[in-house]
Amino acid sequence: MPLSRPWGADVTEIHVIEVIVTDSDGATGFGFSWTPTIGAHAVHQLIAHDITDFALGKDADPQIWKGAWRHLHEAGGGGITTIALAGLDLALWDLAARREGKSVTDLLGRTHDSLPAYGSGVNLHYSLDELVAQAERWVADGFQAVKFKVGSPDIARDVARVAAVREVLGPNRTLMIDANQRWDLEKATAAMAQLAPFEPAWIEEPLRADDIAGAAELRKRIDVPIAFGENRHTVYQFRDAIDAGAVDVIQPNIVRVGGITPFLEIAALAADRGVGLAPHLLPELSSQLAYTLPVATWVEDVEDAGFAQLGALVEPTGLTIADGVASGGPALGLGIRFR
Repeated sequence: MPLSRPWGADVTEIHVIEVIVTDSDGATGFGFSWTPTIGAHAVHQLIAHDITDFALGKDADPQIWKGAWRHLHEAGGGGITTIALAGLDLALWDLAARREGKSVTDLLGRTHDSLPAYGSGVNLHYSLDELVAQAERWVADGFQAVKFKVGSPDIARDVARVAAVREVLGPNRTLMIDANQRWDLEKATAAMAQLAPFEPAWIEEPLRADDIAGAAELRKRIDVPIAFGENRHTVYQFRDAIDAGAVDVIQPNIVRVGGITPFLEIAALAADRGVGLAPHLLPELSSQLAYTLPVATWVEDVEDAGFAQLGALVEPTGLTIADGVASGGPALGLGIRFR
C-alpha cells in the first residue's frame, strides 16, 4: 500500500498479508499480518507453510495460539514469527465474533464507547515549516495531544522543533516525543536535559528496544516518563522490561506481538504491574481492543496512514476519529477486509 505521506525516503509503502480461515461448517474469518518495510515475504512464507501446516485440522478457535507459538518457536520466539502468527489469530477472533453475530469488541466485553486519540506523525524528515503545518492541522482537527519524531543528529534541531510544536499546541495540550531508537544512553540523557522543559508526556523509544538495562538507567536519570513496546514481541519481553524498571508506558503493537490473544495477556500484565498501556498504530484494530480495557487509553492516529485513508478496505470499519476522539467501529467481527 503506497503511503500518501512517506515515513522517510526508504519507507514509502506498507505491506499487508491478508489471512482468511474457513472452518468445517464453511464459516469464514478474516485477519491480516502487517509490516511497514522489512519481512513481508518471510511473513508470507511462514503463513503459507508452517502456520497453515499447523492449523489445518485444529479447532478454529483462538485458543490454539499457544500451541502455534510453540510450534514456530524454533524459528524465533518473536518478531517475524509473531507477526505471521497474528494473521491466523486475528482471523480466528473475527470468525469467533461472526459466529456470535457480534463485533470482537463486544465479544470480549466493551468498557468504553469512545477514547481520546492523539495525532501522530512519522516526520523527522519534514522541514520545520512542514512540521509546524502538521501541528497546526492537528490543532485545527481538535486533537488535545500529538506525538512527533525527535532524534536528529544535532540536538539543537530537535530543540527548535519541539519548541515550535509546543508553541503551536500551547500549554494545555499534551505533547509526546518519539526518538525511534536513535540515541544511546549518554545522548539520550543529554537530549532529555534540553527537551524536558517543554513538558513532554513521554519520550518513546529513546534507546534500542533491546537495551533494557540502558532504559532502566535512563529512567533513573530523567523525570520524563519512558514509553516503548512496538518492537517487543512477547509477554515475557514486556514482563522483563517492566520488572527491570525500564518503562512507564508499554506500547504493544497488536500484530507484532502475535494478535489479540497475546495482546490481552500483555494488557493484563500491565494492569497487574501498574504501568500505563497505549497500543501502537493500526487504529482500525487498536481501537477495538482499547475499548475493552478497564482503564481508558490513547488511540494513535498517524496522519493519512489508516487503512481506510489509504483506500485499502472493501468498506469502512465504522471507526471515526473526530475532535480528538475515537469512536465507533464494526458491527460484526473485526470488520477489516482488504480490497
